[in-house]
Amino acid sequence: MVRRLKEVRLLNLHRQLVRHVLRYSRRPDEAEDLAQEALLAAVAAGRADFDEPGNRRWLFGTARNLVRLEARRAVRRKRRDQAWSDTSAAGPPPPAAKLDAFAAGLPPSLRIVARLALSGHDRREIGYLLGVPDTALRKRISDLRRRAERAGALLPEGLPGLSLDLPYGAMRDAMRPMLDRHDGALASHDPDGHFILVRAHKTPARGNQTSEPSRAPSEEPE
Repeated sequence: MVRRLKEVRLLNLHRQLVRHVLRYSRRPDEAEDLAQEALLAAVAAGRADFDEPGNRRWLFGTARNLVRLEARRAVRRKRRDQAWSDTSAAGPPPPAAKLDAFAAGLPPSLRIVARLALSGHDRREIGYLLGVPDTALRKRISDLRRRAERAGALLPEGLPGLSLDLPYGAMRDAMRPMLDRHDGALASHDPDGHFILVRAHKTPARGNQTSEPSRAPSEEPE
């Protein structure tokens, strides 16, 4: 008898909750699911005693929050569907645009790694610029490649900076004395072959300094 009474009271509570959801939801077909989700959340939070006024307030407040959350999800789904439709109508984007779109959707910690890697920096340079240990950077790069594979974004093999038609031997030879001469901590180059020197941090007022870029020397034939 007691069990039957509890079932009836729970059923009545569920009906009240569905009506409450319908006051805020634009999707009546989802009201039942959202009410069930709110009840499960209450049980998981240890608020299953619905005779307690505080638990009932929590339950109905959670139901309202779930309605708002579902509304935001619906807006995001609509935007994604519209973006996919627009992209399909315009035809497949070029590889560079695909990579740019892929990088834009990454978490900040991976996005900066992708931007630096795609602009030609190697792992050591990226680690220095971000202040990230090599072990942590390797993990980020591994995660980046997995995400790219799942997204269908084909990253260039290796590091893009090593596939450019530049005189790397002469450039590296010229970087060493430049580092010593200017008290540099790291030397790199942009995709056009201009040197970039990062000096060691000396004082808070001066900070990290970067030298004026200079053209890479031509590599002499052997």
